[in-house]
Amino acid sequence: MIESKTITFKKIKEKLSIKKPWDSIIILALNILIAIPVFIILHQNLIDPEWPFHIDRILIFIALIVVIQVILRLLKTVIIICIFFYLIALIYGTLFGGYGFKAVFEDYQAMIYTMSADPNPQDIIISKLLPFPNKSEIIDAVEYDNPKVRNFALSATTKFFKEVKGYHEQRKMIQCFAVFKAIRDKWNYVNDPKGREYIAYASESLQHFSGDCDDHAILMSACIRAIGGTPRIIHTGGHLYPEMLVGNKADLEMANYLIKEVLFIDESKGKEIHYHIDERGQIWLNLDYTARYPGGPFMSEEILGALTFN
Repeated sequence: MIESKTITFKKIKEKLSIKKPWDSIIILALNILIAIPVFIILHQNLIDPEWPFHIDRILIFIALIVVIQVILRLLKTVIIICIFFYLIALIYGTLFGGYGFKAVFEDYQAMIYTMSADPNPQDIIISKLLPFPNKSEIIDAVEYDNPKVRNFALSATTKFFKEVKGYHEQRKMIQCFAVFKAIRDKWNYVNDPKGREYIAYASESLQHFSGDCDDHAILMSACIRAIGGTPRIIHTGGHLYPEMLVGNKADLEMANYLIKEVLFIDESKGKEIHYHIDERGQIWLNLDYTARYPGGPFMSEEILGALTFN
């Protein structure tokens, strides 16, 4: 009885085994297929020591390849089963909106692009932040629930970037970029009345798309929040400008790729992406009217206050 089971097991093992040299070729291909998504996950979640030439990431990838290669060699007699379950997992993710083939490809593109063209971080030192000037008036002016503001924001999302396919997880980000473009393309800078700080409501600025920096920041913040984004206004002393919450490092990588390779190719060509990192590690992208693309250069590096609209 035991001998019969042993013979049966050997037959099954032989059927599942792959002959040389195909076993080495398939193991190498499977190694790469497994290593890429695993490396992306590690890359997005491990602290970046900012070594030159991303040597830390290169070493992690090499170590990952070696470990996976050893494991696959040990399991080569059942490699067909490994391939089957791996493909089933990716196919399931692709069909039902999980982590599938397309998600792996998009994340890999964004990661590689950002590693080869670093954005330009600017850290906020929270201890230096001062009380925000005209805070109550600005909060009232950011009337994101005003129907006119909401309708304009909606029209922007249908006018710009609607034809961009894929990137379902970044839909809100892309729509916020559409709002930026709609306002940026129309904005006309006009000074306040002499000797007076005039704070225009968002719905008021929609009439002529004109005003000074605080009027632009108010309108941009209201429209971003009207479609589900999280904006904030930065105070630098003589200037106010809006920023939008991007998220974590992985979200920044995707934003960087979308801006420079999909949405604002000409405007951002050869330029860096500028952002701030708050005390919780969240990343905020510059949306100033002086920038031709989201994440354009800051007009002023000094930060005296921040007003967030959650």
